[in-house]
Amino acid sequence: MSHVKAGGTSKNNHDSPGQRLGVKRFGGQKVRTGEVIIRQVGQTKLAGDGTFMSRNFTIHAAKDGIVSFKQRASRKFTGKTVRRTEVVVE
Repeated sequence: MSHVKAGGTSKNNHDSPGQRLGVKRFGGQKVRTGEVIIRQVGQTKLAGDGTFMSRNFTIHAAKDGIVSFKQRASRKFTGKTVRRTEVVVE
């Protein structure tokens, strides 16, 4: 027989690092073409003029300029209109 008692199992010991989401360039800051402006999960903010959205919903600058944020109405699939922030590079 064993001389050592059985060790217990541990639960909840797995953890993943954060995804580093959020705004990377704020309003009034200069950006260059291709720079990441916002990292997001889902389309919470919309890509406006001078920006484009990549496959994982990251908003990039399409041209050199200055970042600004605007509020605009966006229509959902159900027909309801909601306010969304639009990212623009001017």
